[in-house]
Amino acid sequence: MRTRTIIAVVVSVTGLLALTGCGLRDQGESVGAAGSSPSAAPSVAPKAPLPSGKPLGADAQVPSPSGVDGTDATEVSEAWAEVAYGYDTKYDSGPHDAVLRSARWFTAKKAAAERSYRPASGAGDEWNTWAGHKAWTTVDVTSDDDGDGPTDTAVLAYRALFVEGTAQGRDGWTGTGPRANVFLKLTRTGRGEQWHVAEVTAVEAAVPPSPSSSPSTPSSPDHPE
Repeated sequence: MRTRTIIAVVVSVTGLLALTGCGLRDQGESVGAAGSSPSAAPSVAPKAPLPSGKPLGADAQVPSPSGVDGTDATEVSEAWAEVAYGYDTKYDSGPHDAVLRSARWFTAKKAAAERSYRPASGAGDEWNTWAGHKAWTTVDVTSDDDGDGPTDTAVLAYRALFVEGTAQGRDGWTGTGPRANVFLKLTRTGRGEQWHVAEVTAVEAAVPPSPSSSPSTPSSPDHPE
């Protein structure tokens, strides 16, 4: 497996994601826990949920893979990642909108969880940069399996992927898109049936420094949100 520098932040994809710190439950939202004083006020005011994006227009630049063999766990995994990391900031309010577009490959339980999820904060500085250019993202998805993972069974499979993206602005700007190591658990009801993504875990990958820049200070293990 290729060695890559990654930020040591692991997140689950109920609201992925991962790439900009979206979808993580804000610590200030948990109030009124057992044993707490009824009169104690929360130290952080709850954030307004991030609204869903706008319906896609005719000029939307989002992937829609076709011809995917649903009985092939690798094809399903790669198609899911292509869609889940394919953003169009002219229409999407955050990465979760792309996650919802990928729901065709989720299990029913996972799809329901994602559709009921509401991101609690903004999409982050990287997203804001893309949005400033009304950019969309495209990604290359490659296998990142070192051969040490569990062997597939008739109803259970695991896949490790590396996602490397490019952002393209409608004003001609280009920049680095989403980058992540992504780990998927897939299930199906029996041999020959369709695979569906049941769980997703992503590790955000660091953007490599340009040749002219000096090495950056390692990122804090604390989540950047």
